[in-house]
Amino acid sequence: MASTFTLPKIAGEPPVEVHLVDNLTEDQFVAWIPFKNWLETFRQSLALQSDVNHPFHKEDERYTLRSIEVKAVDMWGNRIGFLMMKTVVKNEKDKQPLAGTVFLRGGSVAILMILRPEEDEDNDERWVVMTQQPRVPAASLTFYEIPAGMIDDSGTFSGAAAKELYEETSLEVPVSELKNMTKLALKNAKLALKDAQGSEEHLQKAMYPSPGGCDEYIALFLWERTMPRIEINELRGKLSGVDSEKIKVKLVRYEELWKEGARDAKTLAAWALYEGLTREGRLDEDEDDENGEDGA
Repeated sequence: MASTFTLPKIAGEPPVEVHLVDNLTEDQFVAWIPFKNWLETFRQSLALQSDVNHPFHKEDERYTLRSIEVKAVDMWGNRIGFLMMKTVVKNEKDKQPLAGTVFLRGGSVAILMILRPEEDEDNDERWVVMTQQPRVPAASLTFYEIPAGMIDDSGTFSGAAAKELYEETSLEVPVSELKNMTKLALKNAKLALKDAQGSEEHLQKAMYPSPGGCDEYIALFLWERTMPRIEINELRGKLSGVDSEKIKVKLVRYEELWKEGARDAKTLAAWALYEGLTREGRLDEDEDDENGEDGA
């Protein structure tokens, strides 16, 4: 039987009533990491409205979260995999609430792997590892993308990236060799990151591929390595991943990546970050923020 409960009240906010579906309990929902992260982050965003320079600072324009209705949940055994919910977020001025249907799935990682043959004396030959695999939501059985995967409940961005690289390519990569390009790029970003009108420092240091409908954020990593050409060629057409994933490894010249990966947001975003960081000579910078956190 579906249940209803009220979230613990936060000072200055109205009560938030939550309506669940039959196969989901209150304990499962409030303990699920993607929901906890979303709620904490959104409440921080709402709190920013108290700043006099915020675009929604006026009392009747301030938005508050009023209710959450879970529409569907996909359970993976006894844990939540994906969840769809409809929120009501509104102020006193407008009759209509903000568009608030949310597909919750949590964070992911993607890795731009650039391989350079040792035999190339000019060091300008670069190959990128891509995967070909079925992606039913995209209506494709042969979707091309850079290696990517979800973050588990206890994992960090970098740890998940190294794990995903091994699962999809069988290459063991030390976490210390991975560069978080999104985190590095955001260090010098100015738009709405540090100004009082809408600081977004509390958002994940990652790329949001579909913020109009999904909470997913993707940390984009770089792993660049020089290795014997024979080892690079051995990756071509290699089958990898768990049995249900049916992943095939493809090698693409770096110069062709923007075209070959044009359908995949992760690939295009990683390529753009690599190009930008290379242009500014910042790939060797320390990516850690002031607190030295990993960002997950």
